[in-house]
Amino acid sequence: MFKISVISDEVSQDLKRVAAFAKRFNLDGVEIRSVWSKGSHLLLQEADEIKKILSEYGLRVSAIASPFFKADIDNESEYREHLDILRNCIELAIKLDTKIIRGFTFWRKGRLGDYIDRILKKYQKPLEIIEGEDIILGIENEPSTFVGNGRELSIFLSRINSKKVKAVWDPGNDIFDSSGEIPYPDGYEYVKNWIVHIHVKDGIKRGRNGKPEATALGEGEVNYRGQFKALKDDEYKGYISLETHWRPRRKLSEDILVRPGGKAFSEEGEEASKICIQALLKILSSI
Repeated sequence: MFKISVISDEVSQDLKRVAAFAKRFNLDGVEIRSVWSKGSHLLLQEADEIKKILSEYGLRVSAIASPFFKADIDNESEYREHLDILRNCIELAIKLDTKIIRGFTFWRKGRLGDYIDRILKKYQKPLEIIEGEDIILGIENEPSTFVGNGRELSIFLSRINSKKVKAVWDPGNDIFDSSGEIPYPDGYEYVKNWIVHIHVKDGIKRGRNGKPEATALGEGEVNYRGQFKALKDDEYKGYISLETHWRPRRKLSEDILVRPGGKAFSEEGEEASKICIQALLKILSSI
């Protein structure tokens, strides 16, 4: 029905452990974020080893989970640095036979409507960079950035109006957005015609401290059964990629959640991802 993958560092920094995990649950692929404590844009020298390990386990690379444009819109040096991040991730994607690179819309400083023209202007160079490449730049709704929910993602994609820029839809991120948008069906309805890749995580809008809180998949407020049924009915053919973002015995800090990667982030990840992938597969089997 759907292809299923897991984001690498949600399991381990050791790619062989990630691959063994994916194989154990009969997943189709792995999404590359940080591996061996290196971010995706720093893994060009390791590309052949990544491909070799995943091939041994019969796995494909579902996407490159780059940090592209998790950056300060007002910082010109960061802007240039992130253009190089994009270039590196394109090269990595080509080496790993994947077409999707995840990106963002700069750290949120205010309302999208007040910044949209500047964001679009900043995106002109990336559009030039990807124009001649067999690559799709998938923009993720991420509440720490200017595009945090389905409605905002639809506004951005409508305005940029490019066949090379689509949506990475994350219903779980909608839980952490302050707009009150309901991930499914409301957020999904805004973006469903642009989706090329999906991340899944779960949470509740009001946790113990009154703020949004991550949960194990299926224990939060996202109606994943409804979401997956809608994807099936709408004939979605891409990947659903587990982005656990929850640990059973500790709470991940806000900073590490918006800048995931490395050993500290991956600690207890395999145990948490086992619980969540089992829940995901159970929900999928019910539809």
